[in-house]
Amino acid sequence: MPTQHATLQGHSIIAGETLSGNGGTVNGFNPATNETLEPAYSLIDSSQLKAATAAAEGAFDSFRTLEPETHGAFLDGIAQRIEAAGDEIVDRAMLETGLPEPRLRGELARTTGQLRLFAAVVRQGDHRGVRIDPAIPERTPMPRADIRQRKVPLGPVGVFGASNFPLAFSTAGGDTASALAAGCPVVFKAHNAHPGTSEIVGRAITEAVQDAGLHPGVFSLIYGPGSSIGQALVADPAIKAVGFTGSRGAGTALMATAAARPEPIPVYAEMSSINPVIFFEGALRSSDLDELAKAYIASVTGSSGQLCTSPGLVFVPTGDAGDSFLAAVNSALAPSAGQTMLTRGIADSWNAGVEALGSQEGVELVAQGTKGSTENAPAPAVFGTQAETFLNNPVLHEEIFGAASLVVRYSSTEELVAAAKRLEGQLTATLHLTEADHETAAGVLPVLERKVGRILVNGWPTGVEVGHAMVHGGP
Repeated sequence: MPTQHATLQGHSIIAGETLSGNGGTVNGFNPATNETLEPAYSLIDSSQLKAATAAAEGAFDSFRTLEPETHGAFLDGIAQRIEAAGDEIVDRAMLETGLPEPRLRGELARTTGQLRLFAAVVRQGDHRGVRIDPAIPERTPMPRADIRQRKVPLGPVGVFGASNFPLAFSTAGGDTASALAAGCPVVFKAHNAHPGTSEIVGRAITEAVQDAGLHPGVFSLIYGPGSSIGQALVADPAIKAVGFTGSRGAGTALMATAAARPEPIPVYAEMSSINPVIFFEGALRSSDLDELAKAYIASVTGSSGQLCTSPGLVFVPTGDAGDSFLAAVNSALAPSAGQTMLTRGIADSWNAGVEALGSQEGVELVAQGTKGSTENAPAPAVFGTQAETFLNNPVLHEEIFGAASLVVRYSSTEELVAAAKRLEGQLTATLHLTEADHETAAGVLPVLERKVGRILVNGWPTGVEVGHAMVHGGP
């Protein structure tokens, strides 16, 4: 029997009002059991979408000019409302994602922490980028006028929820928080994998809008197919920017729509990333390889590998030290059981990706765990190949979203640099090195600086600090 949730309505929230959609329905699923979750969520059609975008456009002029303290208090109010509904949010998110409670509690804290960080930024005001060139009337041969510059909000923003973070990159996540902090109303397209979680958080935001006495069009939550309603949202003339976290295919499709508009708009997209980790010879020879391998496997398998910063690609030097490290990786992964993935579709895509990778010439399976005890929990796997093979096969550069990783063996700095040059843009790169490796690392570092958003040293890419100096994006 489907699981029922008493307080959920199963409809979009447009400018503070619940709206039953005309475009069919979708249900959430428990990925641990493939059980259908109630209620069914009604999907809006294109005419109903117009109500949300028109309300956002109507809210823009008053929202963009909020006094900083009122604006900051509004963001703080969202955080407080989310915390008040915390137990309800976590309970539903556990059902819809299969993620454990500690992970979701941490993500809830990150979500509210982001909102409060943006509230502090709003009150400080330096995000406006104010520049003043005072008048110089006595300057010759021509006087200079008083010249002033500041950044202004773009307008309503369409935001898309991510599958792998039902809170921190979802309804009140980083894209929504940053847009609201900039003075831009948000029309949020919920991810169909966790509709109930989105509704509870969306209701908290709606209540915070009411508490602050703001125009109700500041926030709307909509449900609909990405291929139609998502595209229509990006194409709507009222929308002036887009925030997206998801697959490369979906992201580039939205970018194409945004670019083809009579008035093209920016798309701030976080798409696929394989986050290369590079081991240098000195690091392997001076490290406890068993502990290093355990840390690597923990980074690969954490949250079933469904993290945008999961290390999907590892470069290891040829030779005895590299061989010993791979042996340690085999021992570390063997007892690891698969964890429930977010959806059946994601698990199916992982299986297809692993099958494709393992069938490539010159690629071999070097380590594998065991299948998990629940539905949609495949066995984690690590594959291996040589640098020359990696350079000549584009399939080996593709992301496999989940607990899988590819180890590439390199025999020279030149091979390593050539491989780095072939990489697409990435969120992160990680270097494991000692002082003895500095000269070798210096040869690859300039390439990585042009390829990735942030570079880590002697750590692991999984995990993102919320702070002013953190970059969570591409090059």
